[in-house]
This record gives sequence, C-alpha cells and structure tokens, in this order.
Amino acid sequence: MGRVTLERPWIEFDLGKNMQVLSWAVNRPGFVTARRILWREVRNRDLPPELEVEEWFSSELSARGSQESVAFLTSRDVRHYCEARVEVGGICAHAVATVGLSNAERVGSRVDYSGRNWGTINVALHLSEGMTQPGLIEAMSIAVQARTAAVMEAAIALPIGVATGTGTDCLAIAAPAGATPYAGLHTAIGEAVGKAVYQAVHRGALDWKSTNSRRADHA
Repeated sequence: MGRVTLERPWIEFDLGKNMQVLSWAVNRPGFVTARRILWREVRNRDLPPELEVEEWFSSELSARGSQESVAFLTSRDVRHYCEARVEVGGICAHAVATVGLSNAERVGSRVDYSGRNWGTINVALHLSEGMTQPGLIEAMSIAVQARTAAVMEAAIALPIGVATGTGTDCLAIAAPAGATPYAGLHTAIGEAVGKAVYQAVHRGALDWKSTNSRRADHA
C-alpha cells in the first residue's frame, strides 16, 4: 500500500504509482491521475482575507515540485495524523486522516463561525482494487458515510445536535483503473473502505476532542 511521510508542515501520501484519484481537494480536484496526495498545515495568519489562496498554494506546491499532486490544506497539527489499514477478501484499503473540529457542523444546519478560527477533516484513501469511475464514485459515498459515522460517534455537541462533520471537510480516494463497477456496503470493497476510513477518522476525532477542547488555534 502507500507510504506516508511527515515533514511538517507537509504530509505526503505516496501511492506507489500513478492512479486515478477522485476528490474535491484544493489542488487538482475532480477525476485526475496522480501519484501523491499531500496535506499542507496552515494557521489563520498564513491565510489573511486578502490572500488569493489557490495562487499561494500553487506557489507552495511548485516550490517542492509537487504541482501534480492532489493536495489539501489543514489547520490541524499534521503530527496528529491517523492511519488505518484494512484487508477484506484480499482487497486492501489504507486511510490517512487529519481531523480538526473547531468548525464542526451538523448537516442541514449552519453555525455562525464568522470571526472565528477554522478546522477541517481531510481524508485520503488508497484502494488496491482496480475500479471503474462509477465504482470509485460509489466508494467515495461509502467513505463519506464512514467519516460521518465516526464524527457522530465522537459526540461533538453543538447547540442543534451532534456534529456530523465540519464546514470544510475534504476527501480523496485513489485506486488503479480497472473493471470493478461497484463498491456498496454489501461488497468486500465497501466493507474495507468503510472500516479504514471510520477507524482513521474516529481515532483522529477522539484525539482532537481529548487534547484540544475546541481550542480553535489547534483545530
């Protein structure tokens, strides 16, 4: 599976070879071909309101020769990243997550975070199974479901109920191109995806909850 390297403020998840990646990441969203998924740790002072964030981030990636990577921004201390590796029926899933919850939200509602700090949940998942694009989209839906379940079970209380995520979550899923068209909950792929993402995000959420107590400067 992939190899994770921590060089703060960066995390690099090397997938081992070029493969299809689906995400809504800041850098190279959508369906793309990439070998690496990156996280860049930032603080509020790094991103003043007048900054063109995408232009700044592109410059940061260019400086390390990583323009072709799928890349996230996170305010979570990247030293707190969590990994989970799962194998089900010969299918391997490797999830890497950074979990900050200072701007936690409950789906279907919005908290007013104006003038406050931000957190985010960023998850990257590497699958060993060769997938079609529709299959990868279904796998993404399982990964998002697992992330939501993990956050809910961490029991982050909001005035309108238990948090289901944050306002700035992002997820990237990578797999070789292949013929497998399905990844639902009744499949080995779906089980592997769900278990790996759930474990990584739940561990990260509990770590954030125990060490930060919603201190936004460490989200």
